[in-house]
Amino acid sequence: MRRPFVALAVVLVAIGAFTGGLAWLLDTPRPPAGAPKAERLYLGLCATCHGPDGTGSWRAALFLVRPGKLSVAATIDARSDQYLFDLIKHGGAPIGRPGMPAFGSSLTDDDIREMVRYVRGLSHAR
Repeated sequence: MRRPFVALAVVLVAIGAFTGGLAWLLDTPRPPAGAPKAERLYLGLCATCHGPDGTGSWRAALFLVRPGKLSVAATIDARSDQYLFDLIKHGGAPIGRPGMPAFGSSLTDDDIREMVRYVRGLSHAR
């Protein structure tokens, strides 16, 4: 009677340790106090895949996604503001980049425009 209880307890502790460690690994940095809205949005919505500085994140590989590196100025400068706006608003599926989710239902158009400016700033921050 005691052996199944101990085995169950061990399994539950192992699952808890695994999920706690995974949550710790997948956590993104918090924005600094007084950060602009675009930075807060980026860190909350985008940094998990694109990384906090736009260089990409190994976390996306866990989901078999290869996000674009937003820190490469040549790549970002080659895209128009409208392209980046549409990509953020409608996601990547309409243009053949299915890993990028759509944020049009959770962000206003003004928020998306701020995000476009923030992303452009990431590519020139180096």
